[in-house]
Amino acid sequence: MINIHKIMKNKKSLVLICFLLFIALFSSSIYAQNREVKIFAHRGGMLEYDENTISAFQETFNKGIRGYEVDIRMTKDGYLVLFHDDNFKRIIGTEGSIEESTLAEIKKMKTLKGNPIPSLDDFLNFLKDKEGLYVEFEMKTQKSYYNETVLAKYCSELYNKVNKIKRSKDTYLFTSFDKRPLRLLKAKDANVDLLFIKSEGLTQAVLDEAKELGINRLGCRVEKTTRDMVKNAKDQGFIVSLWPGRNINDFLLGVSLGSDMLCTDIPVEVMEWVKKQGSWITLK
Repeated sequence: MINIHKIMKNKKSLVLICFLLFIALFSSSIYAQNREVKIFAHRGGMLEYDENTISAFQETFNKGIRGYEVDIRMTKDGYLVLFHDDNFKRIIGTEGSIEESTLAEIKKMKTLKGNPIPSLDDFLNFLKDKEGLYVEFEMKTQKSYYNETVLAKYCSELYNKVNKIKRSKDTYLFTSFDKRPLRLLKAKDANVDLLFIKSEGLTQAVLDEAKELGINRLGCRVEKTTRDMVKNAKDQGFIVSLWPGRNINDFLLGVSLGSDMLCTDIPVEVMEWVKKQGSWITLK
């Protein structure tokens, strides 16, 4: 029989008991009910595959992923391509940028991992026979290259091409940190699906910004957001997406906060973890 008096005299044991009780109580609150969340592959799963490449999208699709986020830039001669950075150094290893290059020049380039840079047409061709996907098209238009004339052409081209292949079961969103393209698309189509991205946690001020834009979807930083704020946003009619998702802990934090959507750099790892250890989580 355990001598409780000896345990109480042992401070280390007491601390351990308190810690275990805390974990038990915390776990019971987390696992008390099933959670549903939609995950999508950030740049096609940038920590698992070569980001923003057709090979990344195909590999993740083959593994069961049905959601993507891609980055869209415009070339010097007016073509849309998938590329995140505003220069080539990290991804291609050379000087220059998408905006300073022609499509023909970009078609001759490869990433450091040996993959071509896809045009928007290449990506839409990948999507066209895959119904029911969730896709975020992030408009990377913050650079000075995107003056009002260029931006208008960019938005029109992106909107028309994406909607040409969109079907009723597809969820295609246009997203940005930049309010200008969001406003242009909203003026073009009052019912267009938009998401406003912020590099900060979810707050009422952020919700008010989105309301001013007429947007009901938000993408905010997971580590700076509270559960109460997510609930508050949902009560006001918002759909909440959280990022970044660099590891399983980021994913679990987003789930515990009650996010509707989670952007992840490791979509396949997350999916496999849920299959093995996350029976209380349903990936929509």
